[in-house]
Amino acid sequence: MKRLAIHHLPPKSATAASDTPPSINCAGLSPRPIFSACPKSYSLHFDALRTRFSPNLIENKKYSVLYSSSYNRQMATTTSDESAASSSPAVIRLNPIEATAESFQEYGQVVEASPDGDEFGPRDAQLDLSQGIPRFYIMHLEDRPLKFSTITHHANVTQCLGSIGGHVWYLGVAKPYIVDPIEIKGTVGANLVQSHCGHFYVPPAVDDVRVFKISGPKFLKLNRGTWHAGPLFLEKTMDFYNLELSNTNVVDHTTHDFIKKNKVVFSFEE
Repeated sequence: MKRLAIHHLPPKSATAASDTPPSINCAGLSPRPIFSACPKSYSLHFDALRTRFSPNLIENKKYSVLYSSSYNRQMATTTSDESAASSSPAVIRLNPIEATAESFQEYGQVVEASPDGDEFGPRDAQLDLSQGIPRFYIMHLEDRPLKFSTITHHANVTQCLGSIGGHVWYLGVAKPYIVDPIEIKGTVGANLVQSHCGHFYVPPAVDDVRVFKISGPKFLKLNRGTWHAGPLFLEKTMDFYNLELSNTNVVDHTTHDFIKKNKVVFSFEE
């Protein structure tokens, strides 16, 4: 006696009662449905699948389209956020160093008051103003908070900076590295850059940047080529005396941008 296989199917009226496709719970589906070897059973199983998920969803693949669109939007948003985060510069926080003759000697000199009548000596500013006409003036600055992302050097002159009244101020610095043309062959070419001013130099390394605190009746003399950012201060405005050349800011002003070149900014606190 032959046995008949009975396949139970959900009533089609359950889905026909509404034009709105039923919600799909993918968690309950097997990723690889196992069908009977019988072609008719396969057909009946597929019909049941069509009935359960609605023909519109199966034939037109609306579920796939909706899922894909949602996923693409999510990925686009995530990628945009990650891109914005990766493009933001890292903030490097520095601890200010009190400027003394010893702590500042790699960058220049700290010149303090000396008794009247003292003769010229090594404690006086050792100046090089031979490349042009000296310019000594008072520089008025406003809104210079305790952070910086660019740093500058002058290849042709020593520069002196000091605050009027001896108020506290700060200066970011890095060691000078100007390369003489006759030494270019012996220099690592990968880091060598030619300034728009004509000279060659090695850019400042992020790890070499320092910030100094200057207070009281003293001024700084910067060696030729010393990288410097500032003056910076907490006051709303401050005045500084500045000794350089008459055309320093026109023909001898080389700047390194840490955001563009290194993706970092520097910040510090009192």
